[in-house]
Amino acid sequence: MGAEQSKGKITAQDKAILDMKVQRDKLKIYQKRVQVVLDREDSLARELLLKGDKRRALLALRRRKYQEQMIRTTDDQLLNLQNLVDTIEFSLVQKDVIFGLEQGSKVLTQLNKEMRIEDVERLADDTAEAIAYQNEISDILQSNMTAEDEEAVLQELEELERQEAEKLRLDLPRAPKSALPDRVPVEDEAEPEEDVESEEEEGPRLRNEPMLA
Repeated sequence: MGAEQSKGKITAQDKAILDMKVQRDKLKIYQKRVQVVLDREDSLARELLLKGDKRRALLALRRRKYQEQMIRTTDDQLLNLQNLVDTIEFSLVQKDVIFGLEQGSKVLTQLNKEMRIEDVERLADDTAEAIAYQNEISDILQSNMTAEDEEAVLQELEELERQEAEKLRLDLPRAPKSALPDRVPVEDEAEPEEDVESEEEEGPRLRNEPMLA
């Protein structure tokens, strides 16, 4: 009986594996849902650039970069935890696994808050409340993004500017390809000159002829 109870008992390792599976399933769901938000942030950045609002366009791109990094970090962390759980000496790494799962749960909770489209739209609003929200988000992002992330965002902004400028250039009306007709010469303009020249030639000839008696 004791052996059967021992076999049916859920160990800490079993619980960690289950918790990890739940987190990975959540992360996959969140990745699909957050893609809608990421796409909207990209299109919003383009719209703001067309309006000349480079500051808010940069904010939208920073938020997008932060969310992408959050998903990538959580995915890597869960993969590392999977390797720890699979180790034979689980008891030696149990505390690390539990701590990692707790952190993963917090990140997933935060990621879930990042999925509201209405928060993206607030980045373009001019109300006092929206501006306060934009300033708060800007401070949070700047304190959580690395220098490499910031450089990547600036390069992305430059690329968007180039793409939008190219679109505008292609949308401009083009000059007609057919050549303009040659100027039609005006006839009979030079004829009076010929008459003058003939008169000038005839004048001396008449003067040189002897006068009749």
